[in-house]
Amino acid sequence: MSDSLRNKVVVITGASSGIGHSIALESAGRGATVILIARNKAKLEKVASEAHELSGADSYTIVTDMSQSDQIDAAFTKIIRLTKHVDYLVNCAGFGKFENFVESNRREVTAMFQVNVLGLMYFSRLAGRLMMEQKSGQIINIGSIAGKVPTVKSAAYSASKAAVIQFSNVLRLELKPFGVKVMTVNPGPVYTNFFNIADKSGHYADSVQKFMLDPDDVAWQVVHFFGSNKRELNLPVSLAILAKLYNLFPTIGDKVSLKFASRK
Repeated sequence: MSDSLRNKVVVITGASSGIGHSIALESAGRGATVILIARNKAKLEKVASEAHELSGADSYTIVTDMSQSDQIDAAFTKIIRLTKHVDYLVNCAGFGKFENFVESNRREVTAMFQVNVLGLMYFSRLAGRLMMEQKSGQIINIGSIAGKVPTVKSAAYSASKAAVIQFSNVLRLELKPFGVKVMTVNPGPVYTNFFNIADKSGHYADSVQKFMLDPDDVAWQVVHFFGSNKRELNLPVSLAILAKLYNLFPTIGDKVSLKFASRK
């Protein structure tokens, strides 16, 4: 533990579980004031209590559905009242579902894009404006290796994460002149409750055990790069290499994906 984030404000969406939960505690462990955003009030309050014990600093909760723009507006208004400034925004909220796209439910796909993409974009827009005025700050968007390397039964989810990655690339260019940084984090599979929704059969989670990341390890790396000029963090290294190779040799990459990476 350290005081490297003392007097810094870290806003985290999707903070009630998974990577968001771990980033909240890692930030608090370094002294940050955290503002936690998710839909589940009870879970948020538990994370806030844990964070306060670690930091001794304020820990706030704002119950928000990231698919609803009016709730995002209300949440940001509360943030301004609470702290007046934001040093880091970490957009972790998101979900996926593994199924053949032709069998997918239109409403579920729409909901996925509302949360994974549009909610993230809208929140980043509000935070970006504030950070431009501050002439400082950093937005960290959680993408996915799935947004770089295609696998079967993930068309909608992969498309949403590819959108996050490209949105972040453009936002980085637009905010750079104002001293505001943007980083994308693209993890492979992570031990979280994500798979409770995305992979109810459990087959995919079992098949990618050797690539599974611990959310606490992901959080440590993300927070380690707070304030840095790093544009993209791809995890684990083996899948980061695979993503680069796919771009260089896409035809071979498709064959490899069908044989080894599409075990859903």
